[in-house]
Amino acid sequence: MSYIQESNMELTTNITMTMLKESIEKHTVLCANALIYEKDKGLHFNLNGISAFMPFDEVAYSPDGKTPKEATVITRVNKKVCFTVTDIITDEKNTTVIISRKAVQKNYYDDFIKKLVPGDVIECAATHIDSFGVFCDIGYGITALLPINFISVSRINSPRDRFQPGQNLYACIKSIDSSGRIVLTHKELLGSWLENAQLFRPMTTAVGVVRSIEDYGIFIELMPNLAGLAEICPGVEVGDVVNVYIKSILPNKMKVKLVIMSVLDENEFTNDIKYFITDGHIDHWRYSTDSNIKNVYTDFQ
Repeated sequence: MSYIQESNMELTTNITMTMLKESIEKHTVLCANALIYEKDKGLHFNLNGISAFMPFDEVAYSPDGKTPKEATVITRVNKKVCFTVTDIITDEKNTTVIISRKAVQKNYYDDFIKKLVPGDVIECAATHIDSFGVFCDIGYGITALLPINFISVSRINSPRDRFQPGQNLYACIKSIDSSGRIVLTHKELLGSWLENAQLFRPMTTAVGVVRSIEDYGIFIELMPNLAGLAEICPGVEVGDVVNVYIKSILPNKMKVKLVIMSVLDENEFTNDIKYFITDGHIDHWRYSTDSNIKNVYTDFQ
């Protein structure tokens, strides 16, 4: 089964009864929008004029066997839903196709997710953003949580400072518990302090965003894993996009000293993420420089 996020799937067009019968035999995965939720029963679909029904307990797969919550089912209405066909029921009046998203997710879980270990790098898509983190589709609608403190080394006030719903990203498996709940981490893919600092030069200018204002200075994010400190500047607020002069870069102290030159229009700051790693596996990751006594690292083993 090929890997794809449900939100990135293309709707299956021109569905025919032949295609639906083939889905039963070959377990082919199709995609359609759910039209209606019937309370405690399931989701109704119109597959190119053919009525289809997804029973409540076939909407989502859980490794621990739990029935999906009603909120999980309701939120699929007017959204893309992947499925395979499990049965076609025909009587004198109607033909109803029985479909299952759970079957797709279970096959994917057994074929791919069950084999993942901490440190594996995967692709995913942000589906829902909360104050504490980002829920990500890691394939066929199976969800994993990316907590806010694992998003980047540079601190942010909200996950929305970094991601928007529907955005594709890379992440690393942080943990998988006995119930199959998956926690992701992201900062390890964004480079070490030195890798980020090497993208800048002293006595040049750069664009950054103000992340916090302290009594002793203003922290300005130059990259998701690199921030510098500028002196207090009146009129500057958290979230402002600023043009800064880079006074010095000190690898042994892991410090970048900045001077705020001006406040810019927010459109002048691109929130594009630069990844240093996009595939494979990570055993250990060290953010700190070799000469710095502060040791920021992640051990996946």
